Amino acid sequence: MNEPYAMPAMPGDLKEGILKGMYCFRRAANGKSKLRAQLFGSGAILNEALRAQEILETKYGVAADVWSVTSYKELYNDGNETERWNRLHPGEKPRVPYVSQCLADAPGVLVAASDYLKTLPNMISKWMPRRLASLGTDGFGRSEGRTSLRDFFEVDARFITAATLHELFAEGKLERSVLDKAIKELGINVDKPNPVIS
Repeated sequence: MNEPYAMPAMPGDLKEGILKGMYCFRRAANGKSKLRAQLFGSGAILNEALRAQEILETKYGVAADVWSVTSYKELYNDGNETERWNRLHPGEKPRVPYVSQCLADAPGVLVAASDYLKTLPNMISKWMPRRLASLGTDGFGRSEGRTSLRDFFEVDARFITAATLHELFAEGKLERSVLDKAIKELGINVDKPNPVIS
C-alpha cells in the first residue's frame, strides 16, 4: 500500500486466522450494548474501521467489533471448497466455511469497507449470517491524496459510521432522527454526486 502507517504487532494466538483470511482485531469495549455491529477492514483501511469503532461507541452507543480481513481471496476459496466438499459428500456431516465459523456468534449489523471495489467483500457475503453492507472505491480512476479519495469514494470512518447506523435503522433498532443527526454531525453531504457515475 502507498500509505505509511504503523503495523500492529502480530497477536500471539491468531496466526491461524491471519493465514485463513480474517480474525477479530479489536472487540468492542462495551459488549453489553443493545446496538451491535461487526466492521471489516483490510490493509490500510483497517485504521478507518478502528476510527469508526470509536465514533460509534463514544457518540452513538454502538458496540462494534473490528475484523482484519487479511485475504478475501483465501476466504472465497475456502467457502467455495467447503461448498464443493459438501456437494460431493452428501452423506457426511456438512463442513462450515471459515467465515461462517468466525461470525456464528457475532451479533449486530455487518459493514465492510475496502480501498478496492465493493465486489471484494461481496465475494464472501453469501457465507455471512446476515446481509453485508459494502463500501468500496467503485468508480473511475482519480489522482488525489488518500484522505480526499476516501471521502470521494465514501469509504472513510465517517461513511463506515453512517453505513453502520443506517443498517441499524433498517433493522428497526435505531430512530431515524438519530441517523439524520449523525449524518449532519459527520459532515456528510447527502446531495453529493454518486462517485460511481460522477
